[in-house]
Amino acid sequence: MEYRIERDSMGEMNVPAGAYYGASTQRAVENFPISKLRFGRRFIWGLGLIKWAAAKANKEMGRYDAEKADAVMKACDEVMRGEFDDQFVVDIFQTGSGTSTNMNANEVIANRATEILGGALGSKLVHPNDHVNNGQSSNDVIPTAIHLAAAGAVREDLLPALSTLAGSLEAKVDTFKDVVKTGRTHLMDATPVTLGQEFSGYAAQVRKAIGRMENVLPELEELALGGTAVGTGLNAPEGLVPTMIQHIADRSGYPFREADNHFEAQAAKDAVVSASGALKTVASSLFKIANDLRWLSSGPRTAIGEIQLPALQPGSSIMPGKINPVIPEAVMMVAGQVIGNDASVTWGGANGNFELNVMMPLMSYNLIESIDLLANASTVLAEKCVDGIQANVARATELVERDIIIITALAPHVGYDQAAEIAHVAMDTDRGVREVALEMSGLDAAELDKILDLKKMTEGGVL
Repeated sequence: MEYRIERDSMGEMNVPAGAYYGASTQRAVENFPISKLRFGRRFIWGLGLIKWAAAKANKEMGRYDAEKADAVMKACDEVMRGEFDDQFVVDIFQTGSGTSTNMNANEVIANRATEILGGALGSKLVHPNDHVNNGQSSNDVIPTAIHLAAAGAVREDLLPALSTLAGSLEAKVDTFKDVVKTGRTHLMDATPVTLGQEFSGYAAQVRKAIGRMENVLPELEELALGGTAVGTGLNAPEGLVPTMIQHIADRSGYPFREADNHFEAQAAKDAVVSASGALKTVASSLFKIANDLRWLSSGPRTAIGEIQLPALQPGSSIMPGKINPVIPEAVMMVAGQVIGNDASVTWGGANGNFELNVMMPLMSYNLIESIDLLANASTVLAEKCVDGIQANVARATELVERDIIIITALAPHVGYDQAAEIAHVAMDTDRGVREVALEMSGLDAAELDKILDLKKMTEGGVL
């Protein structure tokens, strides 16, 4: 490999000749050979947007040469579009402020802007600190990029995916409204419900998940930008940051605003912890829904089997004809990952010391991964599973007719004790409740048919 020599405040470094990053980035590459995890597309877009807004605001205020500012803005546009993603090479496990990644962005943008102006890579015709990082610090840039990336991912990916899933579940509510089945509590038979009622619960969980994620957006749309190193705003001239944030809001189309308190915004990452907590709740909801679908489709002949999931792939390398609930299982694993990510984010949030949190790269990676995973899993669950679910009406009817707990509707008429006795006799003799109740309750067949109307049991009240 051919190299060029670049210099930063610590001296010279050999940098790959064609690389757009510089000495500071190369130091980080050599210092942190820890994982293969890198910041993703959303985060890099956020960094590009911040640097673009800074160049635009600095140009408007006449803080540095307009030609250079224009070149920086053009380079930022290219970074935002993903044209330089392969140049963001610093490991997630790095300095806790994310300074190495901020410098990675500064150097890539500065070198590309230098190239646009006809200069050679590494010549610093556009300087990574003096120009690209003007009026900023890693300590306010990185938390701002986290919020930009997370808010964009929630709005553009997760909320639409959850809405798709909610719509798929709601469509089944009407489709299954007349399918009466056994309710279950403690995994044991309970009073009847309709399959539609069960699915209405799942749909409501997802709608509430949408509301929870919408509730965290105002926190994520509050930006640390402007606090610079410790929250005081040193080296950020008056008027620069409000202009930058307005440019960010205008270009993104989202209501980003300056933090109410820069010391809180940089020393703590409570908004990130709160968002992760909401994502954990969404994950818990999806796990419950997916697990129920897996149980309801179990068998299909020797277990519950009240619904049939789409058959997507062979389920076994040894058992011919076996089909497994692969989509619910994948969603359950996603939920497990998100719950684990939340533990890491929570621990990271607890490690803000004095004026800075030093776990930001880790928190950012896990937060964005959780959003991406839940968005993709919700879409897959809707399109490859829920949309194709069919009710096994015969099986649901067979099971609910054998349900001893339908005796509950009889209790107001004969008393709890006699109803319990009828239930025990029916269970011990392996007979139906109707047959035993006709012998023991003193009620005739017509009265029992009215009281033990399975569909009406799903509608509440006393029969």
